Formats: sequence, structure tokens, C-alpha cells
Amino acid sequence: MKRYVAGAVSLSFAAVLFLVPLAHAQSTNDPGIQQRMQNQDQRINQGVNSGQLTPREAGKLDAQQAKIKQDELRAKSDGNVTPKERAKLTKEQNRASKNIYKLKHNKQQTNTQ
Repeated sequence: MKRYVAGAVSLSFAAVLFLVPLAHAQSTNDPGIQQRMQNQDQRINQGVNSGQLTPREAGKLDAQQAKIKQDELRAKSDGNVTPKERAKLTKEQNRASKNIYKLKHNKQQTNTQ
């Protein structure tokens, strides 16, 4: 009986050791943030290619995207993105999206020919 209990305890301990890293990895994986970053990068690239964004404007937008990425990595560094950190990232992405729109639709354009 002792052998059975010891085996069950060690098996459950091993299961916990295996499942905790999986839960830890899933908590830092945030496809919503990643997808939005990719979409915004595509919008910036499209604006450069079409001439809607000047090189200076594109540089500012790229710097803003880099800051958001840095903040995302900092939020994920402890293995858990808290609701407060997620709200901050969402707010930053909303601001970046507005900036992309504003700069793409201003009167400044580059010659793409």
C-alpha cells in the first residue's frame, strides 16, 4: 500500500512539474498583441510603398512600434502579462493606430515614381 501511495504521489508531482511550465508558457503567449503589431507594421509598409508616408514619418511610426515591442517584452519577462500590463499595451497600440492613420492621411506625400 505504501508503494502505491508513494508511486501516486511521485506521479502527480511529475505531472505538476510538467504542466506548470505549459501554463507558464501559455500565459505569456498573446497572439492578439502579436497580430495587431503585424497589422500595424503592414500598414506602415503600405504607406511607405504608396508614398502616403514620408521616410521621417515612417521612422517615427517604426520607433513607436519598437517601444511597444519593448514594453511587451518587459511585460512578458516575469512570465505573466497582468491585466494592467495588457491594458497599457492596448492603449499604446490604440495610440499607434491613430498615429498611423493621421500620418497616412495628412497632406505630406513622397514621390514613388
